Order: sequence, then structure tokens, then C-alpha cells
Amino acid sequence: MITRGRELPKGFDDSADVVVVGSGAGGAVVAALCAEAGLDVVVLEEGGYYTPQEYGRFRPSETFRRLGREAGITLVAGLGDTPMITLLQGKCVGGSSVMTGGVCFRIPDEVLRHWSRELGLCDLSSDEMAPHFEEVEERAHVETVPMEARSRSTELFVDGADKLGIPVYPMRRNTHHCKGRARCNFGCPVGAKKSVDVSYLPGAVEHGARIYADCIVEEILFHGTRATGVRGRVFAGHDGKPRHTFQVRAKVVVIAAGTIHTPVLLDKSGIGRKTSVLGNHITLHPGFRVSAIFDEPVRGWDGALQSVYSDHFTRDGITLVGLYSALNVLAAAFPGVGREHMRCVAQMPNAAIFGGMIHDEGGGQVRRSFGREPLLTYRMASEDKRRLVRGVGIVGEIAFAAGAREVMVPWFGYSSFRRVEDFRAAIASPPDASRMECVSFHPLGSARMAVNAKLGVVRTTGETWDADGLYVADGSVLPTSIGVNSQLPIMAVATKIARGLIRDWDRHSRPH
Repeated sequence: MITRGRELPKGFDDSADVVVVGSGAGGAVVAALCAEAGLDVVVLEEGGYYTPQEYGRFRPSETFRRLGREAGITLVAGLGDTPMITLLQGKCVGGSSVMTGGVCFRIPDEVLRHWSRELGLCDLSSDEMAPHFEEVEERAHVETVPMEARSRSTELFVDGADKLGIPVYPMRRNTHHCKGRARCNFGCPVGAKKSVDVSYLPGAVEHGARIYADCIVEEILFHGTRATGVRGRVFAGHDGKPRHTFQVRAKVVVIAAGTIHTPVLLDKSGIGRKTSVLGNHITLHPGFRVSAIFDEPVRGWDGALQSVYSDHFTRDGITLVGLYSALNVLAAAFPGVGREHMRCVAQMPNAAIFGGMIHDEGGGQVRRSFGREPLLTYRMASEDKRRLVRGVGIVGEIAFAAGAREVMVPWFGYSSFRRVEDFRAAIASPPDASRMECVSFHPLGSARMAVNAKLGVVRTTGETWDADGLYVADGSVLPTSIGVNSQLPIMAVATKIARGLIRDWDRHSRPH
């Protein structure tokens, strides 16, 4: 059962074995696995509920307004020589998985080796995590993007990389019968993307889980040091204002509100006070894109949004990805104002877009602020800025090698480059980071796993060090940056947490 809170005439009281706060990549997985194991499950989602048929018809701007947090543009305040970063997060049943490109990477083995050997998190070794990745990949239908789904924009990216000796590989995504509409970030218009509202939540509902949309959790309830439920408010009525209160009692509470909001809720509830890591060391995988104009028609919107990548530079903390998105979003980032901007926009049919992201050091912090949305700041390490500039340089070289006649960098105040020599000179003498356009889709690490309560917020089981029966199962628990898209890693870690919770159910079900 899925209930739209906006339609409720009053608040509610409910009880369950497990209450899950958040319905995204982590929360949906835990909810489905627990419900299918026979546990009574309640899911609470702050955002609204829209069916795939509904959001598949939304315009891009409408998707941002209805499915995205802060209309799809959460601003990360850059500190020091750091760009201002825009962060895309979902706020709907299905969470950010509804608004991802569907890209599915496993956590790289070198990252898992670091976690298991150097951080002492033996439960997170490659061998331990492999069955969880396999389970998610089967259920979410992770498949390799076929060559015929590549857009001409992607083909040019591949051609340019090949001329420079840079290997490029096909992407893997959670899709089935993709039609190549390049709209994955705005809710798949044909239902091909297997976001968790399609792949996991229906199974939870089929096994009796109750999902409440438009419900914001404001407090975790405790009896002594044991979590016993949550309390919050319902956004009701046509204006969606908080009108009613609700309470859910449960034997186990699972927080999966995401890297930005999970630490705020934990802090308000007195969790994580024994460690200095709660809300700190957030990694973002800052991303960049380069636009290029070709003499030939490109029509980059005809094909999968993301279909290839290159890990050739991962030792330097850079992953390259082919990408394309909605035209109005891409055009807004073109350089110039007035007539010059319109000149660039008029060339959209001939424009190809290339991009990438960096494996950052973790300079983000989140803190409670005056309103609902917390304050998120980020201080980029000097090495990360160098990676960002080098990434733009590599992708620009690929564009010129592919035959681009004009290349546009994501730096404010810069015109396009028609000569590779001028482009190289700009890369050699980059602007302050504050003039760089930067985006992020993968915030991680604000309530990390660790071997003790001083180094982290949760155990490798996902249960908090401070309270029994209180789990965290989202991107916030990942100990470090992973350098790849985070959807599949979050789902696999959530699978591990859910399976352990179920095995340990006798402990949670005993009277306390």
C-alpha cells in the first residue's frame, strides 16, 4: 500500500517490526528484503509519490520541481579556492534513483581492499561484497549498453579517445528495453530504467509493506539506549504544508535519508556525539563537462544518456564518461550572454558533450541550519582542483582529436576555443576554482562505518554504535570516496545490512 500524505485528512499512528526512513537506493532495498522475509515494514518518504507513467510525461523543469530536492539544485557552498557545486538529489518515492542516469559500477577492488585491510572493515572485502552485488545486479536488471544505443555524441567521444590511445568501455546500467531518449535524469519516459520504485518497492508492497509519502521524520524515539520508533509531520493539502503529526513504533529503525539528511536527523536525536566524523568528510565526486561543436549534425539526444566510460586515468583520480542530457539544461551552461550565447545555442544540433568526475578526498561538511535544508559546505583539496583541471584538459583534447571545430570549457567568463593551442594555454593557466562550473550526484560518507565508535557512526552491520536497533543504510555509511557512480554500491551495502538484520532478528524481536 502506498499512501499519499497530501490526501490524508488527519495524522496517523502505526506500528511495525521495521520502520524505514527514506525510500531511495538504500531504504527501498532494506524495505523490500525485510518485507519479503516476513517482517512487517513501514516506509516513510518525505517526497511525493508519482507513478512511472506520471513522471515519464513530466517536462525536465517539472521533474526538477516535483521529484528533486530544492527543485533539483542543492547548492554546496565552496570554501576557499573551491567551486560552488550544484548537487542533484531526489525527493520522491524511489529517491534519487528515479533521477540517476542508471549507471551501475561495483565498488572498485582497490577501494574494497583499502576498507578491509587498512581500515579493518573485513566485512567489506571483495569476496564478502560479491554476492550482494550479484543479487542487486540481477534484481535491478543491470546490463551492458549495446553499441547501437550510443548517440553520435558518444561515438565522437569514442573516436577521439581512440585516436589518443585512451581505451573506452561500454557502460552497465539498470535498464531493460531502453529506447535511448537521453532523459534518464528526469525520470525514464518509457519505463525502461529499473529505479528502485520499479525494481524493489513493488516487492515490498506485495509483501505487505506500507509506504507513506509526504511524511517528514523529525525525531527518532528511544527507550533507554534502544530505538523504538520515529515521529514527524505530514505534508497535507494542495499547498503541501505540514498539517498533521504521525508516529510509528517499531522494533528496528532504519535511517536511509541520504548522506545530507541522515546525519542531521541522527544529530538531532543525540546519535554520533562520541565521534567527530558525523556530518564530516563528505565526498562528492565533483563532475565536469565539456561541450564541443562539430561540422556535422550530432543530435546527441538520439541515444542513451550515458553509454561509455574510461577508467584509463583512475590512478590519477579521474573517470571519464560519455553523457548527454536535456537540451535546455545543456544550453544553459553554454558561454556568453545575449547574442554570443544565442550563437552557441543555435548550434545545439551539432553539439557533443563529454564529461567526467574525480575521486575526491572528502572535504564536505553538513550542519543543521535554520530551515528544513541543512547547510552543506565543501573545501576542495588542492590535488582535487588539479584533477578537475586535468580532467577538463583530457576531455577537451579528446574533442579536438574527434574533429571538433569549437570547444567550450565549463569555466565562467571563458569563450569557446577554436585552436587547440589556445585551449592548452588555458588549461596550463586555469582560473580560480570559484569560476569553475561543477556538479555532483554522489554525496557519500557523512555517517561512515568504522571499527569503533570513535572512528565512525555505525558498525559494518549498519547498526549505530550509540543505540541498539538503530541502523543506517544509505550512502552516508560508505567510509571513503569510491570514484564511481554510487547507486549500485549503496544498494549492495544496503543488501548486506538488510541480510544481517534479518539473520539477527531474534535479538531484535525479544522483549526489552
